[in-house]
Amino acid sequence: MSKEIESHRFLDFAYQLYKTMKTNEINLVYEGEVTQEITKTFTSLTERNMAKSEESNQVQRKVFNVMVECLQNISKHADTLSEDEEDRRGIVMVSRGEDSYKIITGNVIRNAKIPGLKESLEHINSLDKKGLSSLYKQQIVESKISEKGGAGLGLIDIAKKTGSKLSYQFKELNDDVSFFILTSTIKRN
Repeated sequence: MSKEIESHRFLDFAYQLYKTMKTNEINLVYEGEVTQEITKTFTSLTERNMAKSEESNQVQRKVFNVMVECLQNISKHADTLSEDEEDRRGIVMVSRGEDSYKIITGNVIRNAKIPGLKESLEHINSLDKKGLSSLYKQQIVESKISEKGGAGLGLIDIAKKTGSKLSYQFKELNDDVSFFILTSTIKRN
């Protein structure tokens, strides 16, 4: 394939991506290794973007806090496609709709972890605000801290802050790993 055709295909792809992002009101996208520096940069960009849109301080704070929690989940819990890789890669998107913001994250996860994660997500989604607060306190008291830090508090915290159910999917990549997609919705009013 010639470089000219390859270049043209890439430009078509870039334009389609742009159209898709505009159609779905995606303001920000990042794919790559998630580090503390990336988290700081991404949240700073989102903060500036939201300040321009004159969003209420309460909504801005929620979006900011949920995004930090989602990015930390990727940096702590993402797996790699092969055992040779060390970086914890993921994708993060922020979209602003008419009545809500959506923070969509995706990362590779070992298939062996899916049943436990799914059970936790279902349990979190079954609780109301009071139940989430009780579960959060219970997790702290019982100190079920994993080797990667946290006690499963991140997902509980996201559900508490958003006041919405956590939407998730697992897309199997092969016998060992899947792609875990988590969508957090923050209402704008």
